[in-house]
Amino acid sequence: MKQDVIISAEIGINHNGDMDLAKELIDLASSSNCDAVKFQKRNIDKVYSKDELDKPRESPWGTTTRQQKEGLEFTVQQYVELEKYCVDKQVDFGISCWDTDSLTEVEENLNVKRHKIASAMLTDKEFIAAINETNKPVILSTGMSTQEQIDKSINLLKNVEYVLACTSTYPTPAEEVNLKYITTLKQRYPHLKVGFSDHSSSMMSLYSATALEAEYIEFHITKDRSSYGSDQASSIANVAGAVTGIRKIQKMLGTGEKIVFASEEPILKKLRKADTI
Repeated sequence: MKQDVIISAEIGINHNGDMDLAKELIDLASSSNCDAVKFQKRNIDKVYSKDELDKPRESPWGTTTRQQKEGLEFTVQQYVELEKYCVDKQVDFGISCWDTDSLTEVEENLNVKRHKIASAMLTDKEFIAAINETNKPVILSTGMSTQEQIDKSINLLKNVEYVLACTSTYPTPAEEVNLKYITTLKQRYPHLKVGFSDHSSSMMSLYSATALEAEYIEFHITKDRSSYGSDQASSIANVAGAVTGIRKIQKMLGTGEKIVFASEEPILKKLRKADTI
């Protein structure tokens, strides 16, 4: 029997720097029967230029981009606490790093099973080399990347387990979701598992990806789509409904073989009067 699709609830930065909210989002994912949650970690001085960080930006933490970015970051010690909380809630803990310093911190202090390479990092050769040094399985997201760039990244990576169809527009309009790319990835990389990373905030995208036999589905979650944050509007609040739908559709797919089910037998005997072919 085909393995159940892995469902990963992307918390990302929707915790807004609040540990209590982060745990509430883990609770939401766990109670909704998600398999995993995922956070993000950045060294903001590595990821953003000084000019970018000095730009004015109003946020709950101040009036500059630096203050906003710092407000959204957890320390590695806080992530250690959140990882333990995930163990208690029986949901896998994941984190995508956006720079090599953050990757080193995660490797030295946490016990992630695999590494997720965000779309923004797909073309970073130094980061890919650092990921290879961990010898852990990799989930590769393909947003804002050409096919040539994706091919090169997959060739450089040692342990790609999943490659995810993805569009990095928040929220993604229907005409840019490009679900058929799931099929393209399956044909192009038959040796890899293929999944879908969604930013459309539509459960229709998740259900359609399941029907196209995505093996890993990731979507952002929130308690309130009107909350502060750039990712909130691209997130799903009805997480239980999304998971229930994904699981039900996977059951509906069946095996692809034509079967006369036991439940059909009484109707067969009642309605079929001749079998002369």
